[in-house]
Amino acid sequence: MTAPLDLDGALTQMRAHVEPGRAEGSAAYHKAPRVYMGVPNPALNDLTRDWRKDLTLDQRVTLAESLWDSDIHEARIAAGKLLTQARIRPDDAVWDLLQSWVPQFDAWAIADHACSAIGRRLQADPARLDVVEGWTQSDHMWTRRAALIATLYLTKSNHPSADEAAARDRVLGWAAGYVPDRDWFIQKAIAWWLRDLSKHDAPRVVAFLDAHGDGMKAFARKEAGKYLKG
Repeated sequence: MTAPLDLDGALTQMRAHVEPGRAEGSAAYHKAPRVYMGVPNPALNDLTRDWRKDLTLDQRVTLAESLWDSDIHEARIAAGKLLTQARIRPDDAVWDLLQSWVPQFDAWAIADHACSAIGRRLQADPARLDVVEGWTQSDHMWTRRAALIATLYLTKSNHPSADEAAARDRVLGWAAGYVPDRDWFIQKAIAWWLRDLSKHDAPRVVAFLDAHGDGMKAFARKEAGKYLKG
């Protein structure tokens, strides 16, 4: 039997895809103080796809935890990708691990990949939105932001169920509470949520902007209404 892939093995596979000069550009762009390998996202997509196929769920959780704890930029992104899957049963260990990462978010790319995985687990068990609601009161900006980014899946349906519509309104309530927050990333997250929702549920976005648009930063208000007619 082949031994489970460990951190060293995973990093060795990742290093085979390093592009010269990319690490320096990534470090300058993302700014968070950590190691950058210089591995492009398409390579990480291919690697993590193969790892998902080859590893058991327990092995994936163990590897994802090790990748995250390495604090290497691409490894943390790979950790999120490794756990981004609609159907995972049981998924309590995955959910617990993903939650543990949220207070450590400090850069948008890593946070967004982890939030994509979190969104799948929220879809699997909508009751977990109760946990996410707690994030909206955090002193940590990236945790507050994650409450919106992890719930972007709620913007996608043209015909939401009653429960989905209620969840949509719940998150819009969180977004309304964020409007006075002047942080660029928070304003951008509000705009992103509204912009995506406007493609499927324009009336809710119009109502939100009528009520709260004057309190948003100008760039966020403009982006939120990007796809609205008139």
